[in-house]
Amino acid sequence: MTRIKRGYIARKRRTKIRLFTSSFRGAHSRLTRTITQQKIKALVSTNRDRDRKKRDFRGLWISRINAVIRENPKIYYIYRNFIYNLYTKQLLLNRKIIAQIAIFKENCLFMIANDIIKTKNPRRLNSGKV
Repeated sequence: MTRIKRGYIARKRRTKIRLFTSSFRGAHSRLTRTITQQKIKALVSTNRDRDRKKRDFRGLWISRINAVIRENPKIYYIYRNFIYNLYTKQLLLNRKIIAQIAIFKENCLFMIANDIIKTKNPRRLNSGKV
């Protein structure tokens, strides 16, 4: 039986894959087997890191809020108590918006915190003592 080299169809498939990996370095952009492996690896990484980015941003917002709250000596707040009191007052602001307020309009954040302090009973933490 004669050998079939697959012709232009295989070449079209390979060039389509090469376009995806054209920015990779070395053999990762030239050799067909490694190109397919790197393409799979890249797609897995993008899917994983899309979820990772959400976690990283949430941590960033939390640290920004906590830093701004703690630096003001008038408000004796911890991030945990601040968020808890926001939810008990049903001020449903997400952490992204609170972080933006904390950075650009600190006075507005302090007004919110002072309003919460005035209208609530202080949160009691169970320390084990009666």
